[in-house]
Amino acid sequence: MLSATYRIERVIGAEHIQPFLESNRLCAPCYWHQHHIVGSTLMRTWVQKGFKACFLVSASVDGEVPERIARAWGAEVIRGSANQSGALALRDMQRMMKNGYSIVTTADGPRGPKYEFKMGAILMARIAGIPIIPIACAADRAWYLNRWDNFMIPKPFSRIVLAIGAPYPIPRDAPLDGLEPHRANVQAAVMSLMSDSEAALEDAS
Repeated sequence: MLSATYRIERVIGAEHIQPFLESNRLCAPCYWHQHHIVGSTLMRTWVQKGFKACFLVSASVDGEVPERIARAWGAEVIRGSANQSGALALRDMQRMMKNGYSIVTTADGPRGPKYEFKMGAILMARIAGIPIIPIACAADRAWYLNRWDNFMIPKPFSRIVLAIGAPYPIPRDAPLDGLEPHRANVQAAVMSLMSDSEAALEDAS
């Protein structure tokens, strides 16, 4: 109900996702846990265009409602996390990607630290040979919950700016002990997109 009132002022970098929407090529969209409401709403619009999305949702009871919502949208869901059942989640992600689904993750979840890109998404992209699509957003008016991620709930009729970064490939032959620079690069990309979104909102006001 809330998301239906949001006004999308601008989508920076929309051209970066277009080839994946047109051909259903696999990719790995990632955004911060804080931005899950806006990020998942963006994913819903992609699913409506035929994008085959699979969300990685917490295996705890907290993930039950998001799972039902995602399935109602026509997306698939994997229950797991980097902290619990990580190996099983990675196995399930590989299975879903073989079936043509792109894996959507909140890259610093499920428990943070906030804005720290976890290695799990990097490893997944390396194994599958698919690019990471960094995503961020900003809202002109929002509530922020008092929890580890300062979860953002844009207020009704908020102005929203989304930013989609260039696909970031993780080479399949990258050594496991050489993945940290890639993790840091993608983390920096999401933070930069976040700044771009905030700046675009200020320019539009």
